[in-house]
Amino acid sequence: MSESEEIIKILKSKANSKNVEGMARFGINKKGTLGIPIPELRKLAKEIGKNHKLANEIFNSGIHEARILAGYIAEPALMTEKEMDDWVMEIDSWDDCDQICSSLFDKTNFAYKKINEWSRRKEEFVKRTAFSLMACLAVHDKKAQDRQFSQFFDIMKREIGDERNFVKKAVNWALRQTGKRNLKLNKEAIRLAEEIAKMGEKSGSSGAKWIASNALSELRSESVQKRLKK
Repeated sequence: MSESEEIIKILKSKANSKNVEGMARFGINKKGTLGIPIPELRKLAKEIGKNHKLANEIFNSGIHEARILAGYIAEPALMTEKEMDDWVMEIDSWDDCDQICSSLFDKTNFAYKKINEWSRRKEEFVKRTAFSLMACLAVHDKKAQDRQFSQFFDIMKREIGDERNFVKKAVNWALRQTGKRNLKLNKEAIRLAEEIAKMGEKSGSSGAKWIASNALSELRSESVQKRLKK
């Protein structure tokens, strides 16, 4: 039995149908889902260690948790553009999207490039990945310059008409996280949210109005303003 087959066997042994039903209620695709909690996947990833070849092998198994685990054990420096493009086409839920962005994609050499490419795509989870990646970079890329994040605002504005649930929630997440990096970006994010609110009123877009109101509530909050002013 190969190492990848052993890992898949371990994952299947941890299957929990009750958890699968619970995950489905939170909008997670039941197809190929075993119901394994994230802490268990992280523990298994720590036991396996970084292994890029193995990551690619288990990612292509069609198992939801295997994709998340693959993101944990893959090596960002070895990730190619083709691999990223191949992986993003297999993402079919918000949680594997966000986990892979946070654990892997935002640490690759192609993260910013892929945001520009994927944000223009029509597939719901490819587009979501672009905005989830924005949010993760806003938190994790401490060395990035403000201008790298300011360019995201134009992308958010361009795609604000996408009413699909998993896209609009990711746009909102990206807007909030970018606006919490520092005071300068906070002001820019608030201005954009105010503009989005007006766009929503004019077009009747419930998605745009929700994105704006939810973002403004957090970005203007006392806790965020107090932290940024420190």
